[in-house]
Amino acid sequence: MDRRVVITGVGLVTPLGIGVDATWQALCAGESGITEISRFDASGFATRIAAEVKGFDPADHLPKKEARRTSNFIAYAIAATRMALADSGLIIDESNGTRVGVVTGCGLGGLHILEEVTRIVDKRGPKRVTPFFIPMMIGNMAPGMISIHFGAKGPNASMATACAAGSHAIGDACDLIRRGKADAMIAGGVESTITETAIAGFNAMKALSTRNDEPEKASRPFDADRDGFIIGEGCGIMILETMEAALARGATIYAEVSGYGMSGDGYHMTSPAPDGDGAVRCMQAAIEDAGITYASVDYINAHGTSTPLNDLYETRAIKTVFKEHAYKLCVSSTKSMTGHLLGGAGGVEGVFSALSIHHGIIPPTINYETPDEECDLDYVPNKAREKEITYAMSNSFGFGGTNATLIFKKFQAD
Repeated sequence: MDRRVVITGVGLVTPLGIGVDATWQALCAGESGITEISRFDASGFATRIAAEVKGFDPADHLPKKEARRTSNFIAYAIAATRMALADSGLIIDESNGTRVGVVTGCGLGGLHILEEVTRIVDKRGPKRVTPFFIPMMIGNMAPGMISIHFGAKGPNASMATACAAGSHAIGDACDLIRRGKADAMIAGGVESTITETAIAGFNAMKALSTRNDEPEKASRPFDADRDGFIIGEGCGIMILETMEAALARGATIYAEVSGYGMSGDGYHMTSPAPDGDGAVRCMQAAIEDAGITYASVDYINAHGTSTPLNDLYETRAIKTVFKEHAYKLCVSSTKSMTGHLLGGAGGVEGVFSALSIHHGIIPPTINYETPDEECDLDYVPNKAREKEITYAMSNSFGFGGTNATLIFKKFQAD
């Protein structure tokens, strides 16, 4: 069994806005969601900026009592899922609940909860630890709580593949539907780790931008003056279901998920493989899975982190895979506006890719000011572009050399 899988609903909680419309409008306008860190006093840190979600109150999306014992990443996931289900019109009840599953990706889970509880143990002793500590922290509570809240009792899993987790979640969810293990899936990625230990850890690795005086210009993928990524947070969720079911109930179809590729670098804990070998094989696998030619791809939502090596090696990988067609592609990094959502990146960028196809608009790579002679593709600099898109590719590459590529297709029933 190999059933066609389509996207019928999307939900977003991002540094650009709460909700799909707010986020999409800001994204296409080239707005930055990066500001000074407000979650803690970052004055002693090398990096003092991040892409925080603004104005989000868990009590707006959960009962007040539950909201107090729910960590941010779980609340983001529930909120984005509620949006996506409302958008889709998919009703989950006793008749279909066991055939609707959930797969989400998350890199670090409730890291801020771990920090808080560590302080409590240190200052007040172990008996003052809340019984909700573990459930508030572990990454699989995002799909778990989505299942509980919405009655989705089918396949349930959490990906922990670092920055590729959201894309792996969407790809695996798609495969479950293709193989008949589920009829619909709630899938995406979520992260909320703008914390002291996360910033300190990434600073120790020299991975973050230190352009503190110009937060909105700090994330500058493919630009010659890029100096590191910016941590972001948020969630992107999509509703996947069979084409037949979506058509039968007259659902809006944003795009079809047509290809999924995975690979491992087998090279280094944090550095991508030289010349993007793992990325090359991952993109090739997705193209083969989609059953299309390399020249069919119109747009790539790049991993594009704004780090010197990632952007260079991803560019080289694109050239290796697409050859002369690489210079005809549109390639943009929405991380220039949202920052890098780590395990949530693939979910948010998967939604962006589907919306690009649906609206015929490619979001820009902002802050592209000084060309890098080795990064010489069309990065859709600084201004969104109207373009008919038949196939869009979304890349996600994570620490440990774990890679995921998704291919989305403009939907046609025939």
